Amino acid sequence: MIIYKDIVSGDEIISDTWNLKEKDDAVYEIDCKKITKKQDNVDIGANPSAEEAEEALEEGSSQVIDIIDAFRLNFLGDEASGTRLFGTKKDYMGQLKTYMKKVVEKLKENGADEATVKKFQTGAQTYYTKVIAPNFKDYDFYVGESMDTDGMVVLLNYREDGITPYVTIWKYGLTEMKV
Repeated sequence: MIIYKDIVSGDEIISDTWNLKEKDDAVYEIDCKKITKKQDNVDIGANPSAEEAEEALEEGSSQVIDIIDAFRLNFLGDEASGTRLFGTKKDYMGQLKTYMKKVVEKLKENGADEATVKKFQTGAQTYYTKVIAPNFKDYDFYVGESMDTDGMVVLLNYREDGITPYVTIWKYGLTEMKV
């Protein structure tokens, strides 16, 4: 098994047990599942419809998104009110630019050539412009267990069906750790 860690913070972000779909040579999109988590038990069975899931919740259980829970990702904002840390595209762009600079530094430290760095920068800009910016209001933001906001911010959104959650992770911001 391979665990992918954030190149900046060192936080575990994802593993190869999930299906990583590469987009624009810049990010991985990974479909998630909503699962019911009891105090000491996790049911990872079929994904019921939203109405059935709410009705089926027992006392002491909650609905979680598998990847968010498995990698102990932390919501950036106030979950109770739904307020996000990045209220505007400008807020998010400030963090993203800082993160991208750090990724470029790490890539160069690790011996990446200029073509790789350029591919990362071009792909990230394209993906942000085509996908993130037009749908910005639909995203939730998460960071790794260390809560390092200078590290990778994992983006959570829902597919067109409105039911299937997925996360977006910056491809070049990951290092591999074989377990």
